[in-house]
Amino acid sequence: MSRKRSTTWVSVVVFILLIVIGYYLTRYQDQTAPPTTPAPAEPGQDPAAQLAALTVAPEGRMAGYSRDRFPHWSSQGNSCDTREIVLQRQGSDVRSDGECRATSGSWVSVYDGETITDASKLDIDHTVALAEAWRSGADKWTDEQRQKFANDLGGIQLIAVSATSNRAKGDQDPAKWKPPVRSYWCTYALNWISVKTTYKLTVDQAEHDALATMISQCPK
Repeated sequence: MSRKRSTTWVSVVVFILLIVIGYYLTRYQDQTAPPTTPAPAEPGQDPAAQLAALTVAPEGRMAGYSRDRFPHWSSQGNSCDTREIVLQRQGSDVRSDGECRATSGSWVSVYDGETITDASKLDIDHTVALAEAWRSGADKWTDEQRQKFANDLGGIQLIAVSATSNRAKGDQDPAKWKPPVRSYWCTYALNWISVKTTYKLTVDQAEHDALATMISQCPK
């Protein structure tokens, strides 16, 4: 074989290898990406002004509500669903099996400060709970819109926390429940306001006043 032909053959092999490597990097990028923590909301304006811009209205009724009206957890590809993606992104040293289930890792539950190493003891909390969203205007959405809300991977609506703290919260708004870790109140309130702003949901007066108190503790 001539040197020219040999060089051409090597180039072809290298090209094929690059394509194969690129395919696998793309296919598994969600599982190999470094973990991240929930990002605090970054309102485009003063949080007090953003809170003031929300519509204050009495809570709606629960008639017709069901968690099934907010389909979750949706498939995200590569055998992963929304829950598993959140666990991968918000944990440290997370390892997953062939079905994308987290088998090991470490997570800090921002609500109560607990460090958890068993994924089965974690819940994925909706910052604005599904039932709270329903009472605030989501009852008028389509099921497709509710599915988007329930699987929002934007970084502030879905947070991995201890099952204990999530179940203590239930579907309560900040007037009725606040994270036990007081230093998280500012971030929690900013995230709550951001979600309600993004999805054009209302707040009731007690909820509004509780949020105002919480953001008053944010660093100036």
